[in-house]
Amino acid sequence: MPKTLEKVEIKSLEKPDEVREFEKGKLELVTVAGRTVGRAVFNPGWKWSTHMKPLAKTKSCEAPHFGYQISGRMQIVSDDGTQVVMKAGDFGNIPPGHDAWVLGDEPVVFVDVQGFIDYAKAKK
Repeated sequence: MPKTLEKVEIKSLEKPDEVREFEKGKLELVTVAGRTVGRAVFNPGWKWSTHMKPLAKTKSCEAPHFGYQISGRMQIVSDDGTQVVMKAGDFGNIPPGHDAWVLGDEPVVFVDVQGFIDYAKAKK
């Protein structure tokens, strides 16, 4: 049997390695086995183009997202005009080039296994 250098590693988003707060939300991150995953909370009234665009300094969100939505509803509009509503219980792939905003009065909680490593960081 071949030897492996990997070991069991468990972390909890309840005790994140890093927390990034931004207007109307926050991002909690853990790094496990060299991979960074995150849980974002977007509160009612949050909109990427209003609250994140000034940090990102890009036309639209350029982070790819692959994850699971725990709560709330979010409108997503891709640069190509595609529009979808993601809701609690949905698993989705959202490629770079989109705007998004919370629909209704319930916070959106989204766990992303791909696109949060540089999310909510000011670009220079």
